[in-house]
Amino acid sequence: MDSTSGPALYPLHRCKTLHLVRHAQGHHNVAAEKNHDEYMSEDYFDAALTPLGWQQVDNLHKHVLACGLLKKIELVIVSPLMRTMQTAVGVFGGGDCTDGVDIHPLMSANAGDSDRSAISSLNCPPFISVELCRELLGVHPCDRRRSITQYQRLFPAIDFSPIENNEDVLWKADIREKNEEVIERGIKFLNWILTREEKEIAVVSHSGFLYRTLSAFGNDCHPSVKSEITNHFGNCELRSIVIVDRGMSGSNISTTNYPGKIPDGLDLPSDAVKEENARKLGQS
Repeated sequence: MDSTSGPALYPLHRCKTLHLVRHAQGHHNVAAEKNHDEYMSEDYFDAALTPLGWQQVDNLHKHVLACGLLKKIELVIVSPLMRTMQTAVGVFGGGDCTDGVDIHPLMSANAGDSDRSAISSLNCPPFISVELCRELLGVHPCDRRRSITQYQRLFPAIDFSPIENNEDVLWKADIREKNEEVIERGIKFLNWILTREEKEIAVVSHSGFLYRTLSAFGNDCHPSVKSEITNHFGNCELRSIVIVDRGMSGSNISTTNYPGKIPDGLDLPSDAVKEENARKLGQS
């Protein structure tokens, strides 16, 4: 059978559904479309979303509500940069905060000079920030993060505990991460996801990281499927994929499989025939 045309079967409990999202339009995107050298400008350090970017966020939020996706997602994983966190809480958050409700918001009002109301953490999945899904590291100031202490004030309900260092020790001014290093980091990120219990997970990340990570997959598929997997993401594009734990990285058990023969007994007719034949042999 042609490996690019036949079906593939995997146990359901060895699979997770990932809803991958690239951040909405940032100020650095607008500048770099006019002049690519603007990526080198300190003016776009940890760039925030543009007003158009927030419109993109609002449109995607309406989509995940309308298609029922928001109710299915059990966890949101987000890169610790301003534009990704703004996108994540705007798309998957609980809407505007309500007066009198004493819980931490996902985003404080006007975070990142956004002119946006505080976003509630009610009626939405938990959010966790992970450095493994950051954009390519180094050289471009737009990809350098702020301190976690600063982010915690702006995004109080996001869990930053997986991040070990308060300051950005990964970004280097004179060294840009190589493609193969990004792929290695992406595979490590996916293997980490496989160890988690959640089955439906949203990941809000970056074009470069998503493209390079996904480019490592789909070589055993039809070229059209490979293209679906590896196409570059547009701003605020959402793409859902299934990831399979073929190496037993996780320890999830099935919630739907059923062992059968409960209560214990014969599965007629084959087991009954075998037992009858054994009885006759014992009498001869």
